[in-house]
Amino acid sequence: MPSIDSVKVAVRVRPFSQREKDAGSRCVISMNSSSTSVYDPKNPGHMKTFTFDLAYWSHSEFLKDKDGMLVSAGSNSRYAGQREVFRDLGQGVLDNAWQGYNATLLAYGQTGSGKSYSMIGYGANRGIIPVVCEELFKPIQNQENKQYQVTFSMLEIYNEQVIDLLSETKKPGGLKVREDQQQGFYVDGLKLVPCDSYAQIERLMEQGTKIRTTASTSMNATSSRSHMVITIQFKQVQYEETLFPLFNEDITKQSIINLVDLAGSERQKSSGSEGDRLREGTRVNLSLTTLGNVISALAEVAMGKKVLHIPYRDSVLTKLLQSALGGNSRTIMIAAISPADICYEETLSTLRYAERCKRTKKIKNKAVINASPMEKHIMELKAENDKLLSRLTGLGNSAKTVADETKELRCLLAENELRIQAIQLTWGYRLEEARKEWEQQYAAESQMMETFPYLLNINEDPQLSAVLKHFIQDGTLLFSRDPIASILSFSILDKHATFSNSDGKVTIMPWEKGKVVVNGIPVTVKTKLQHMDRVILGSNSAYLYVGFPAERTNEDLSRYDYDFFQSELAAAEGFSVDKLGVVNKDGKPDPSVLAVFHDYIKLMPLVAEANQMSEELKKELKLELKVKNLALSDSRGYDLQKEVTVKVTNKKTSQVWVWSKAKFINRKFLMEELYQNFLDGADVNVDQDSDPFWDPVEVIHLGSAHIWLQSLAYCMKLEEQTEVLNSEGMEEAILLINIVPCSSDGSRAFGEDDIVIDPLELLGRRIDFQIHILQCLGI
Repeated sequence: MPSIDSVKVAVRVRPFSQREKDAGSRCVISMNSSSTSVYDPKNPGHMKTFTFDLAYWSHSEFLKDKDGMLVSAGSNSRYAGQREVFRDLGQGVLDNAWQGYNATLLAYGQTGSGKSYSMIGYGANRGIIPVVCEELFKPIQNQENKQYQVTFSMLEIYNEQVIDLLSETKKPGGLKVREDQQQGFYVDGLKLVPCDSYAQIERLMEQGTKIRTTASTSMNATSSRSHMVITIQFKQVQYEETLFPLFNEDITKQSIINLVDLAGSERQKSSGSEGDRLREGTRVNLSLTTLGNVISALAEVAMGKKVLHIPYRDSVLTKLLQSALGGNSRTIMIAAISPADICYEETLSTLRYAERCKRTKKIKNKAVINASPMEKHIMELKAENDKLLSRLTGLGNSAKTVADETKELRCLLAENELRIQAIQLTWGYRLEEARKEWEQQYAAESQMMETFPYLLNINEDPQLSAVLKHFIQDGTLLFSRDPIASILSFSILDKHATFSNSDGKVTIMPWEKGKVVVNGIPVTVKTKLQHMDRVILGSNSAYLYVGFPAERTNEDLSRYDYDFFQSELAAAEGFSVDKLGVVNKDGKPDPSVLAVFHDYIKLMPLVAEANQMSEELKKELKLELKVKNLALSDSRGYDLQKEVTVKVTNKKTSQVWVWSKAKFINRKFLMEELYQNFLDGADVNVDQDSDPFWDPVEVIHLGSAHIWLQSLAYCMKLEEQTEVLNSEGMEEAILLINIVPCSSDGSRAFGEDDIVIDPLELLGRRIDFQIHILQCLGI
């Protein structure tokens, strides 16, 4: 292959999500060969077209085969499944690795756009990462004079901290990124696990996902806000027989494969906090922002512009990807997009970002075959030994100083030989130790599953769902904020709830102040759990209870997803689609109403978490979800457009704010950053203007009052007492008002002499009147 290669960019559009279907979304994406077009739903005639190396239509024209794989529906189908994506992208990564080139695959797009599906996959539809790992081992056979060494690492970058997803212990502040002349940037202390089979890598990925789930809970973060980087180091070791066994090894090729699932791209969008005096803190989205800056700088260089600085060093992610973006690597980016009109802005942003990446194709990454550092180290030791032997040969035996020097040289020679031997023996030893470790972990969990009931975690991210199992063994199990139990959510108390396993049944008993919800209903007393019960501990820890082995059947656990839990909880609290009340002619809920409902259940746990942070940080705020115009109509009786808002009340001053959905989400990110500083022991006393829990006094809409103006048709004064109703149709205040017809300049109020007997007399004439608010009671 040539020594110079360019960046390859692909785009992939997924099917509608259930939320998009419920909202009656329309597809705004079309594809033709390698071009992708997106049209503006507000202006269908306005279309933008982008051209990339590859465009994958995965939105429609597919069916599920007997193995559960999504495949093309027919010979004329445009559908591109996981196999096609791997053939075009993953196979190239493998080919590069076998030829000794570094390779990097990046997945980019908004949360829920299908990045993880393309990279990891679900069920039978495995993504690029597992297939690459499996295919890497297939050609590896026991060959004479040749050995293959595969090491696996898995890390996460959140808030500029590096978390080792294969290590049970979390280092405060994360692992450090260091630099040396040979390696470039690397993560100091990252666990590199030797592997000799795909099964071992599969278990390591499961282990990493478990730790990622635990970390996302303990840091109050979601996977959509973190980057995951899987790195595979692949060495091909060639043995050559010589007269000196210690020097038989000759490593010919080494390659590094980086597989990167980037954080949700919407974190770069400033409009997520429109109207807010604060913006999200820099650390949370620094890596993604810097990646955009690096790509922009590279694109300018590609167009011949003079760029003084490419900001690789400005973030952890760009440090680790420096070689992939502009150095010794062959790089592929897959941009994942939603087809729905409601995601138009995000989709357009992703396509523009991918287009910038395409411009960097003119920047040629200098991909070269890698010589192994081990080989170089051995050669250096050999060269040093040659020098030592030459010096020994040249020494005489007549003087004591010569004898002493000879002894020292022989010691150095022996030490070097031991170091060479240690290097050669390390791989086999490390491989065996790693194999023992993962086999023990796998065997222990399998045995526990066959014996005890357990709680299975449910996460908003399907990739992180059903990966943690908390076994309820005989006796009692105290759930607390305890790293041993992997219950690290900030909403879990030091003593939260006790599970008891006795006489073939399991019960749960909340401790004082420990929030426990079973099947959507809060419980405060000892409660027996039934197989497949839904349990929520604290504000955001959701679990499916899986009973004793004898109780289990072949249930489809996938129906109990995160939305199922939240919908059940919302219904128990009296909020459901039926309550929104708007239906179409066919009797089905209006799509806009369903969109409001999905927004509501999505924000429920976030509001609960914000309340918990407010309590622990002593901010004295109470946050409540509200639906704007839930029970209001306009003067003609038509329902007003509904949207989800968050009512924020200062419990000390009774001051009230109403935040939009976008403003609340932005504020919650800032709250999380402040709360993380609190957990790290840092000072969290910030200025009021920088406090995400504070806002200045603002005008808010308490409610609306409707006044019938029939009396004006007769130019008669009206005195009325009316209710001011809030968005839920509840009384907020009582108004006593006068409506008085008057002259055009307002100087004279009409009296009895101005009363009109027949309203038809006023047709075509202007009517002026004054509104006097005499009293406002009950605020």
